[in-house]
Amino acid sequence: MQLELILSPASCRSDLPGVSKKRILKAISDLISANSGELQADDIFNALMAREQLGSTGLGNGIAIPHCRVAQCQDIIGTLITLETAVDFDALDGKPVDILFILIVPELQHDEHIKTLAGLAKLFKDEDFCETLRHTHDSEELYKLAINY
Repeated sequence: MQLELILSPASCRSDLPGVSKKRILKAISDLISANSGELQADDIFNALMAREQLGSTGLGNGIAIPHCRVAQCQDIIGTLITLETAVDFDALDGKPVDILFILIVPELQHDEHIKTLAGLAKLFKDEDFCETLRHTHDSEELYKLAINY
C-alpha cells in the first residue's frame, strides 16, 4: 500500500492528547479540515460519528480505522494519529485504542474505499509496524515511518 498517495506530513500527529472517542474524532475533524481547505470540520465529524454509530471501527490490539464518505471530498484523505493515552473506542476486543488511521473518501469512490480499507487493515495487523508507531514521538518521523514501511 502506498500511503504517500493519501497521507501528508501535516496529516500525521504523534502523541495527540485524548479523553474520549468523541473528543478525538472532533480534534481529528478539525485537523483534516485545516489541512484540506475544502472540507468543513463539522461535516467530517458528523460523517465519522454516523459511521461509528453503525459499529465501532476499533479493530482490536489498540488500532482503529475510522472512515467515512464526505460529499465535498475530491480525493481520498488519510490521517495517522498516535494517542498520548489509549482511550476506549468500543473496539471488538474491548481494549483501548492508541493508534488511529482516519480515512475520508469521496462519496462515489466505493471500490477505492474498500480497497484502501483492506490495505490498511492488512498493514495494521503487522505487530512490528504498530509497535514502531507506538514508540515514535515525533509527527514528522511518524509520517516517514508510515510511507517507508
